[in-house]
Amino acid sequence: MQRRSWQSPKNLLLLMSVAMPVAFSTWNALLNNFVIERAGFTGVEIGILQSLREIPGFLAFTTVFVLLIIKEQLLAVIALAILGIGVALAGVFPTPAGLYCTTVLMSIGFHYFEVLKQSLALQWFRKLETPQALGKLISIGSITSLIVYAVLWCLLELLSLDYIWIFLLAGGACCGLAVFMWLGFPKFEVEHEQTTKLVLRKRYWLYYALKFLSGARRQIFMVFAAFLMVEKFGYSASQVALLFLINYAFNWLFAEKIGSLIGRIGERRALSIEYGGLIIVFSAYAFVENATIGAGLYVIDHMFFALAIAMNTYFQKIASPEDIASSAGVSFTINHMAAVVVPAVLGMVWIVSPAAVFLIGTGFAVCSLILSQNIPTRPIQGNEVRWGWSGAV
Repeated sequence: MQRRSWQSPKNLLLLMSVAMPVAFSTWNALLNNFVIERAGFTGVEIGILQSLREIPGFLAFTTVFVLLIIKEQLLAVIALAILGIGVALAGVFPTPAGLYCTTVLMSIGFHYFEVLKQSLALQWFRKLETPQALGKLISIGSITSLIVYAVLWCLLELLSLDYIWIFLLAGGACCGLAVFMWLGFPKFEVEHEQTTKLVLRKRYWLYYALKFLSGARRQIFMVFAAFLMVEKFGYSASQVALLFLINYAFNWLFAEKIGSLIGRIGERRALSIEYGGLIIVFSAYAFVENATIGAGLYVIDHMFFALAIAMNTYFQKIASPEDIASSAGVSFTINHMAAVVVPAVLGMVWIVSPAAVFLIGTGFAVCSLILSQNIPTRPIQGNEVRWGWSGAV
């Protein structure tokens, strides 16, 4: 069958970048208000839920075994469908046990999809175009989230629609897009046959270390910065949606430009800017007392996310092409080692001192900044780091 002009790998990735935030951004925007209003969550329960959410991320390395029987492209579409089902069911079970179960289901789809999307993008894009292309994917996802949050605000404020129907609409839309991707796109071939076993190489150690710290630090933003907005400052669901609206407006406008900037200034400088900024933001979170300033910090915090593209472009430059799929799963697992533990442990710390939670985040950012200085000016295979282990193993 002749392929139509729009049936390209890049367009498939763009459509995937639309489908995921339709479901996940809805879940993320409504979660804190839903669990507090309908399930009576405190910091302890939200910490447990977020730790459970990260378990599938910790097990992301298992994608390489599933790839023995299902091709990457098809598995990515199946993962999107699972994400949609998990979100659709979230509002049906407003109890701790029910929310834990639907969260794990949603998370399986989300994390498998993120692993596979990263792998496919690094295989389908050429190295020179990757920073800008990844920025474009973030931009597309952000404008989708922008639309989602605008729609959420209307559904909550103007129509007063119940949470259960919003979850069902978002999850159903994601599932529908997954079906379209399954039926509407041909199966694309990859240039390099991927390794179908776990790959852990000593020469990738710096990438693994940066991923580990990124996972720990990101959880503090995802879990506790958002929770701070609701618990301490009393933000409503519609106000949280507006806050997210601002965040994704920035990514829509600037993520592709940030990708191009990374291509010009290099990974070490880009990550130095990110980590230096996060040190300031996390330290400020610890002592903020004003709701408007807190919201400003939340927006600034989110602005630094696009610079994390530099970690993936660094890996693409130093990795053997056949290692990408397996290493994507392994790196997600490493990223989530801390993420599985951090929300539950810091949930306990939160009860005693919310400020301490954010100062721990400052410590993670400092460690990341130090490690990022080890990235060479021109990273390639055989020149993975400036000092420490570098070689062919």
